[in-house]
Amino acid sequence: MKKLTVLFFAAFFVQASMAQSMEKTVEVGGAAMYPSKNIIQNAVNSSDHTTLVAAVKAAGLVETLQGTGPFTVFAPTNEAFAKLPAGTVDNLLKPENKALLIKILTYHVVAGKWDAKSLMTKIKEGKGIAALTTVSGGILKATVKKGKIVLTDEKGGMATVSIKDVFQSNGVIHVIDSVVLPE
Repeated sequence: MKKLTVLFFAAFFVQASMAQSMEKTVEVGGAAMYPSKNIIQNAVNSSDHTTLVAAVKAAGLVETLQGTGPFTVFAPTNEAFAKLPAGTVDNLLKPENKALLIKILTYHVVAGKWDAKSLMTKIKEGKGIAALTTVSGGILKATVKKGKIVLTDEKGGMATVSIKDVFQSNGVIHVIDSVVLPE
């Protein structure tokens, strides 16, 4: 019986590993992003998103982004955060700035699963501009420049989608090259 139990668990893990290896993945930050995993389960493996993951943890948004969603996350890279004025990220991670951090992070999230094709359709329907209402209640404007989706924030800052359609079990991530900021 003991051998049968061990054999059963071994077969289960092999089958799970094979199923995961058969998924269509996108590499982000040196790690495969699995469509069967949620946003947080994938993001923690990206070496390009350690600042974003730390910010999500400091803001207490891990549980939310592990939820069923669906969510569309415009995920700034470490380099995107590095473009902010010196000390900004450290300041935002302080407990007394949690409300502002939450506002900024949820400004990067749109309810629903907006892949690049549906964003392009919305941009076309809007005659070149799609207004996306973020979870924070702000507006991001999406346009297309040189074949890439570009976001313009409420302060006039711009971010380009560098990796699109990173599908998750609870939504989709689009990697962006700058942090977008609400008013």
